[in-house]
Amino acid sequence: MRAFARVAEERSFTAAAERLGITRGMATRYVAQLEEHLGARLLNRTTRRVSLTEAGAAYLERCSQLLADLEEAEAVATAHVAEARGTLRVTCALAFGVRYVAPLIGDYMQAHPRVVVDLSFNDRTVDLVEEGYDVAVRIGALPNSSLSARRLASTRMVVCAAPAYWRRRGRPATPEDLAEHDALHYVYSATSDEWRFADATGAPRNVRIRHRLRANNGDALLRAAISGLGVVQLPSFMVHDVLTRGELEAVLGEFCAPELGVHAVYPARRLLAAKVRCFVDYLADRFAGASWDDDRGRPQRRRRSGSRNA
Repeated sequence: MRAFARVAEERSFTAAAERLGITRGMATRYVAQLEEHLGARLLNRTTRRVSLTEAGAAYLERCSQLLADLEEAEAVATAHVAEARGTLRVTCALAFGVRYVAPLIGDYMQAHPRVVVDLSFNDRTVDLVEEGYDVAVRIGALPNSSLSARRLASTRMVVCAAPAYWRRRGRPATPEDLAEHDALHYVYSATSDEWRFADATGAPRNVRIRHRLRANNGDALLRAAISGLGVVQLPSFMVHDVLTRGELEAVLGEFCAPELGVHAVYPARRLLAAKVRCFVDYLADRFAGASWDDDRGRPQRRRRSGSRNA
């Protein structure tokens, strides 16, 4: 089952065998034996690629959970051994992950030499259980689900543009003024083509923007804003450096943009594997409730909250 799941994930017998530390021939035999046992073809094989059959896709969904349950059972049996070990699969948004998660991985791996880290950057929201991830670092509101989450830090949305753009087009005095500006919009935003604000009383001041550029990556929008192409609304963790250097200038600071939590999210289980528990604790310790919301653009310490369901 492990061999089949890895081949399905890698879409390659060779890559799966390397990940499992076995030969390609052994991986092929394991999958063939599984198909013979089930009496069903699980994988379509060509000279160029491997893909799941309909039966294979259905079986993968169930066996991934079974393998996770088996791992948990083994953890229970060896609960007296607190050492983190095995492959830890982590996913996070590209902009935040490259800036703030990737630099921390080395220290974690040195502290836990028996853990192999598989780090994936993806701006879409992945299904942790279906896609086999142990931990995700997510930013923003968390939907109710069977996942658990631990708050690591906070950030907020900032509206900004290059000084040359503001000189050319004028600065907005209210959120509604943004409707006349060229917006650079993040397509994975939960609010479609609308930017959200609140006034001093807490009343919503949402604005439908006219986008000149849409992109599925925040750094692409950041570069476009620096070049003077338009106005962007991005998290403070992305823009505090360029604001400090004067490459962008923020506006509408008196209108409260939504605060966004930064969370470590993981499948809820009665007993977490040591590799997951240690990694989440490590992230919480290293971020220690940081935010990027002060005027100087530096992380500020806030009280951390504990775990909850996400």
